[in-house]
Amino acid sequence: MTAQHDLESRLEEFLSAAEDERQKPFRELTTALKDSVKAERFDEAAAVLRRATLPSLDYTSLQTLYRIFALLHCRLASPKQVARLAIMSSFTTKQLTQLIELFLFAAGVAAEIYEADYGVFHQEILDPDSGLYDFKPKTLFLATSWRDLLHTPALSDDLHKVRTLVEAELAHWSSLWEMVHDRLGCQIVQNNCASPPWRVLHNHELRHPGGLARFVSEINRAFVDHAPAFVTIHDADHLAATAGRWSWASERFFHHAKLPCAPEYLPDYAHSISSIILAQLGLVKKCLVLDLDNTLWGGVIGDEGLGGIRLGQGDAEGEAFQAFQRYVRDLRLRGVIIAVCSKNEEALAREVFEKHPEMVLRLDDISRFIANWNDKASNLNTIAEDLNIGLNSLVFVDDNPAERALVRRFVPEVAVPELPADPSEFIRALELHRYFQVVSLGVEDYKRTEYYQTNAARREAQASTRNVDEFLESLQMVARIGPIDATSLERSAQLINRSNQFNLTTRRYSVADLLAFTKSENWITRTVSLADRFGDNGLISVLLAKLEGEVLLIDTWLMSCRVLKRGVEHFLLNHLYKVAQEQGVNKIRGEYIPTVKNGLVRDHYAQLGFKQIGTEEDGRTSWELSITEGFTPRRVFMQEMRTNG
Repeated sequence: MTAQHDLESRLEEFLSAAEDERQKPFRELTTALKDSVKAERFDEAAAVLRRATLPSLDYTSLQTLYRIFALLHCRLASPKQVARLAIMSSFTTKQLTQLIELFLFAAGVAAEIYEADYGVFHQEILDPDSGLYDFKPKTLFLATSWRDLLHTPALSDDLHKVRTLVEAELAHWSSLWEMVHDRLGCQIVQNNCASPPWRVLHNHELRHPGGLARFVSEINRAFVDHAPAFVTIHDADHLAATAGRWSWASERFFHHAKLPCAPEYLPDYAHSISSIILAQLGLVKKCLVLDLDNTLWGGVIGDEGLGGIRLGQGDAEGEAFQAFQRYVRDLRLRGVIIAVCSKNEEALAREVFEKHPEMVLRLDDISRFIANWNDKASNLNTIAEDLNIGLNSLVFVDDNPAERALVRRFVPEVAVPELPADPSEFIRALELHRYFQVVSLGVEDYKRTEYYQTNAARREAQASTRNVDEFLESLQMVARIGPIDATSLERSAQLINRSNQFNLTTRRYSVADLLAFTKSENWITRTVSLADRFGDNGLISVLLAKLEGEVLLIDTWLMSCRVLKRGVEHFLLNHLYKVAQEQGVNKIRGEYIPTVKNGLVRDHYAQLGFKQIGTEEDGRTSWELSITEGFTPRRVFMQEMRTNG
């Protein structure tokens, strides 16, 4: 057995073990990892370490993995995505910072972290010459708690007085947010307040105006209601409630070490923060792929028939499967793509969705349905290809440990959580990983399943037409174009951070960055939304360009792959030419920066008539289009509608 195969085997033994049986395989895995580091097999060790870093691990185990990471990370090539993060708190944050760094590493992101001194975050923010501003983070995490509130009520305060205090507290934090944003233009993540576990008024605490628990609740509501787009409120109160408030808010660890919570809950705390940072970078999963038998219902449909499977009311197991389906349906409603990958006869599998009265999920909820006898690794490749998303966007849920092991071996890019035997624990097993973390939610997310389903109708229409022009004309497309504004800000940031294939430069920008661009006279921002006779595709393209003298420099040009070959790039070029004329520039320049995933647009500028003016050693190319030499508008098959601006 080769050393690499031994390490992979140790990893699978560890991943497949039940949570209460991990101790021995974990020891063997970490020993193998250390041996790999000693043998200077750094890339191999890093790949296994990333997959072994699970949010379900206890604090001590994660600290063991962090020590291995500390030996490794300086010997690895830097990942292309970097999280430049400042962490500020009135608590001790060293252990929390280490775990955040480890979880980001596990997701393939390098962390550059500035950790402020204990308890001085107000001074750091107020002082323009502080280390915070020298560091220039892309994200600032304010790890605050209820102890950081400046205006807390007395028990004797009436409702009017308490409302005044809430307004004063919100004004204080808002001023800090605005100051940081004005000086740095960065994203801010701030905790809400975990309510303390004690209540001097006991059950009357939430009713009495001066009750601390009531005040904390009102502060939390004010934060989420009034935080600007560049501020994300991290729900620390939910973490505390899930852990149990007395267990979370360990007074012993607070008074002795100023820890924000008991050490055993630091992994969940760190993972929660990491998942938000990853979501802001666009590194969230997009598609939940489900097995059927004993995953969505109890029993095997091919053996037991429609009336024999266990699903629905009157049976504890059946109710658990139904609850899991409700959870999956709610994920679909908020924008997660749902697919099916099952070893089954397709007609029998579909019949359950069509005819079983207790099914919550229906065929309309499924964007891609595969039920056959092929191996699931191959089927997952097909699903990713059909949906035009990467394998690393998939989460595969299957009750069968052998199938999970097969998928982990042959398509390691796919996330495969372990499922407990009890279906009532399925939701928790999936929630624990925060695969589908969300920092904003809009109309585009609610319609995502519809977008993928209507694309199937478009493919059928294309097959029935004689040529591309006839097909495009038959779509009756309407394109809406305009600058980034309040209604398109968060969707634009989402698209910028998730798009990989049709993306000329793959530069990532946050909501805060885009806000700064929209306020600058030197930046041109454009979004394109597309509708046709089959439905609305939503916002599908973003372009950012900067005026530099007599040149309009295209910084970012990207498009959703679900609208490829519709002529949107020609439509946008026609529009960009008009913008250049209006701005009085005589050249449009763009560049292509190659990545592993964007080979699709290597010839983008050449196909649009740009001339190549430069090539770098790393493969990036520069392109130019002259405005003064005349320009023939490209033929497009869509009607233009201008939005504001």
